[in-house]
Amino acid sequence: MARSDLLISLVSAGVSGNQAKVRSATEALIAEERAKNHSHVVKRLEKALATVPVSPPALTTSKNVSGDNKEAILEVEARISLNSLVLPLPVRENGRQLVEEHIRADVLRAHGYEPRHRVLLSGPPGNGKTSFAEGVAEALGLPFFVVRYDALIGSYLGETNTRLRKLFDYVRTRPCVLFFDEFDAIGKERGDSHETGEIKRVVSFLLMQLDQLPSYVVVIAATNHAELLDKAVWRRFQVRVGLPMPSATQRKEFFANVVEKWPDKPNTSLNTISKKLGNVSFSEVIDFCQNVRRRQILGLGEVTVDSALKTELDLWTTRVTPRAINDKRSEQTTSSSSSK
Repeated sequence: MARSDLLISLVSAGVSGNQAKVRSATEALIAEERAKNHSHVVKRLEKALATVPVSPPALTTSKNVSGDNKEAILEVEARISLNSLVLPLPVRENGRQLVEEHIRADVLRAHGYEPRHRVLLSGPPGNGKTSFAEGVAEALGLPFFVVRYDALIGSYLGETNTRLRKLFDYVRTRPCVLFFDEFDAIGKERGDSHETGEIKRVVSFLLMQLDQLPSYVVVIAATNHAELLDKAVWRRFQVRVGLPMPSATQRKEFFANVVEKWPDKPNTSLNTISKKLGNVSFSEVIDFCQNVRRRQILGLGEVTVDSALKTELDLWTTRVTPRAINDKRSEQTTSSSSSK
């Protein structure tokens, strides 16, 4: 929103006594001044904002927006580029479109639209959800905030909501990318009879906070268990992206990108290595590559990259996996049923 529009909105809200509109306009103004590094103006605006009561009065426990409200988030330096990620075409296109909408937000606003800013990522672990979120932050040049559940979820009644309010108060006044990993931890289905009333209150409060976030705060939530999310949570997200397990071609491309940075290139065919690794995630490919490099480095020049690769591939086939454990359990169950 242009500065003139913000000022007009602020004056209009003040004259009409609309406290919620005063707060949102001031928060947008703070975000604009912070982006310009006008720290003195930001502090004065934050001090003024602290005097605006929150409606309803029962929720006026939130203090002024300060560093104290940052305890539930961790700021991470965004270094991963979206272009460097191996992504399915729909995911890549969604990421490109999202970045373009925010870079050219003024064009959208001139036609009465806001850029989309709530993104839900789903899929099995280790396939790029966190990297995608970091890549969006890097492309937009925004701070990358990761939510810390250990500091967010409390054991006392209402404590989690209080911490959530502090978190959203903090991010609401600064353009940023806010990342919720394992989002099903707080966005669970409220109809689940096994869940307590507290988690249901948390979900309801979370939905309200998501609705009130301005578009310059990009919220990206990731989950490995999309089926556990509340149906109303799904509706809040304007962009929903699935990141499946990589195909054989994608694994080969990813492996080639990693090997390209090695000082010694293997003679073994990358296609052969990729096939031997099997149906694995990107994170597992990284683990394998790091094991190869560790073995070669500790060999002090006596272990070639091909020798390290062969040894690690032999060990790779003996590793324990969730699928192997489940298969063994199924065999035991079948055997037990047959013996009865």
